[in-house]
Amino acid sequence: MPKAKKSGKRKNFDYNQDRKKMKKQFIKKYNPRIENRQIRNAWDDKKSTATNLREMGLAFDPNRTLPIKKKSLLRAEKETKAPVGIVTKPYVINQLEEEANRPEKDTKTLSSDLIEYAQYMIREHKDNFKAMARDEKNYYQDTPKQIKRKINEYKRCHPQHYEAFINSLASSEPMAK
Repeated sequence: MPKAKKSGKRKNFDYNQDRKKMKKQFIKKYNPRIENRQIRNAWDDKKSTATNLREMGLAFDPNRTLPIKKKSLLRAEKETKAPVGIVTKPYVINQLEEEANRPEKDTKTLSSDLIEYAQYMIREHKDNFKAMARDEKNYYQDTPKQIKRKINEYKRCHPQHYEAFINSLASSEPMAK
């Protein structure tokens, strides 16, 4: 019978491997970092995930927390109650709710080229999107709907800038006539 390959090779200790570094990598891989600051600060590594979450007042298993009522034809509906744990860390829920209730800041901006394009189209054609689509500066051959969408995006992302631009157009109109 043939021998399996490498069966005769002895196990040698690898002096070039850093065992301390390998252990850190192993721990980091199997104990990932908790992204949420409030939960990370309240987390106890000596307890299980379910216990930690129960102490914080959070759900580990949503199916047990909000059970689905089963309807049966023979007997009345039976409600199963979720196990109620003692919340020893209520400040976590309070901090999470406070963070969730903060208004989210819209950070989307447009490129300066797109802003110039929208301003040019509004300056030349006002609200006529069909004329904008036929304009010679419409290099990408945008359809009227695409141009309208870009202008609406400009209005949404830069409302003060857009208002100032419209006011400047309105003030320059009487002088031209």
